[in-house]
Amino acid sequence: MYFASENFQTMLIRAAKVLMPAFLFLFTLLGLSSAVFANEPVLEVFDGVQSQYFKRSELLSNAATREILLARDAAYNKTMKVRAISIEALLPQVAKIESLQIVALDGFVANISGSVLAGQGQAYIAIEPADMPWPALKAASPASAGPFYLVWLTPEKASISNEQWPYQIAKIAVAATLQQRFPQLIPISTKSIELKAELRGLQVYISNCSVCHQLNSAGDANIGPDLNRPHSPVEYFQESYLRKLIRNPASVRSWKQSVMPGFNQQSISDAQLDALFAYFKLMAKERRD
Repeated sequence: MYFASENFQTMLIRAAKVLMPAFLFLFTLLGLSSAVFANEPVLEVFDGVQSQYFKRSELLSNAATREILLARDAAYNKTMKVRAISIEALLPQVAKIESLQIVALDGFVANISGSVLAGQGQAYIAIEPADMPWPALKAASPASAGPFYLVWLTPEKASISNEQWPYQIAKIAVAATLQQRFPQLIPISTKSIELKAELRGLQVYISNCSVCHQLNSAGDANIGPDLNRPHSPVEYFQESYLRKLIRNPASVRSWKQSVMPGFNQQSISDAQLDALFAYFKLMAKERRD
């Protein structure tokens, strides 16, 4: 019996030596799979009541996802072919929603109405495939516009500006409008019939400036400086140079960390720029918390 037990123990030891590498390999694979799954990008969509979380792989395999051709992509400034899903597929009631926040990983926040998202511009969420990453946005950084990116199939039909193409999106959420949440953005004397230009300027500000800046310490984003506290740019810039700065920031000042884009006539017309300046000038007189 002693010799039989010794032989059995020896067989077990030999079997363990043979099988151990296979078990270690299996556990390694399981560990890697868990890590990959845990690190898979997820898009949060809040409909005003609850949040849904969509993994990249789920969106790519969704029946509503298709390949679309962007004639002029805003982030890369070229024609792009991407896999994308329509906003309506993620938020079926989007046309009835007054305002949505689209929050990017870097703190960029676009506030866009549901009617615009459901309108003629044809809004889609482009999805970056893990095995076919998009190009880097800047030569100095490997970061792309992915994993999720708001794109427009026909932006010219809805006057969509470049700031309404947020990329590296983390969350889409139903929210009250920016003015409702931050009333200090609204001129005090809004009932005056003389404020038409200023109120148009407020809309230009919301669409193009509020995605990165605050005004009167009010707003969602905080990438750039406040545009009214402690001073408004119309107070410390000559108007001609402020126009140059908005059209082409590098023509006025340039440094490696600068992230402000230029706004061409398609993004902000001269008339809209005039209205924006009128809004800034009024708000400089009405500076408040």
